[in-house]
Amino acid sequence: MRVMVWVGHPKHVHFWKNIVRGLISHGHEVKILAVEKDATIYLLNSFGLEYEILGKNYENLTKKIYGLIQNDIKAFKVAKKFKPDILVSGISLSHISKLIGKPCIFLSDTEHAHLANWLAFPFSDLICTPSCYKMEINPKKQIKYNSYEELAYLHPNYFRPDSTVLSDLGLRVDENFIVLRFVSWNASHDIGQKGIDTESKRECISKLEQYGRVFISSESKIENQFEKYSLNITPEKMHSLLSYAKLYLGESGAMSTEAALLGTPSIYVSSLAGKMGNMEELEEKYGLLHSFTDPKNAIECAINLLENKSVKKEWKNKKEKLLSEKIDITKFMIELIENKNKFRPNNL
Repeated sequence: MRVMVWVGHPKHVHFWKNIVRGLISHGHEVKILAVEKDATIYLLNSFGLEYEILGKNYENLTKKIYGLIQNDIKAFKVAKKFKPDILVSGISLSHISKLIGKPCIFLSDTEHAHLANWLAFPFSDLICTPSCYKMEINPKKQIKYNSYEELAYLHPNYFRPDSTVLSDLGLRVDENFIVLRFVSWNASHDIGQKGIDTESKRECISKLEQYGRVFISSESKIENQFEKYSLNITPEKMHSLLSYAKLYLGESGAMSTEAALLGTPSIYVSSLAGKMGNMEELEEKYGLLHSFTDPKNAIECAINLLENKSVKKEWKNKKEKLLSEKIDITKFMIELIENKNKFRPNNL
């Protein structure tokens, strides 16, 4: 079988790496189409995955629309040569699937990605979402799975933390540290949203560094006053760092989820708090995450967690409970792709 997949974000590389390897080991041919964004290309190379670059990510909406049209055209040309049997994920792949008459599986775990969903859902044969997804979708298209996209690369079957990340940063094994994550707010689903203002960032760092070293991971250039906290590690070690951290606090929904699934106390700060089913479930059902719209409340929560000497042990137990209830999404996706004919809408 020939499978074409879309990678437009570093998270997508992590999500696909084990699925692609599994498909290849089963004798399938996989074509990865990639868009240059942040560490996406670096990670593809780091994991030894072959790919073809279509273009780059654009920051403003007008250029994003232009980029989408260009990606559609380029993806169509590649598909004509590759002749895929199935296309998975990516707005452009949903579009060209109709042009070449092949099925498309689209994945969504972000309910507020209204533009992306609006552009892709009508052209997709199947739409895969977590079972906790809050948005209404055509039931003849939706496939629900009891897991999270992040478990495709953070499940213990696939992830072991690399302790060398600690020595890279001059950290002792038993040393407490906190990871902060700030985003650029340039994604289409982030337009009009906000997180932690500069004054609150300053207050957050001042208070949290009393409990351990503070590292900042930022999607955009860090303000000069915070430069000394800038995190300097290779991208593939980020999840290892999160797993060893005493606490994570940030504006990124994806990284907040990742930290929680790694058993690290996680605090999400955004005007989007409470709008995503996966994070709501992590907070209300499993107690692995706390979300706030007000940075001051988030800082207060962080201090309370850091004062708890057994917090990491408590989070480990919560994580184990979650893992016992969730499926291996990597195996699920491989099975779904390999048995695509069973899941076409007219067979549902």
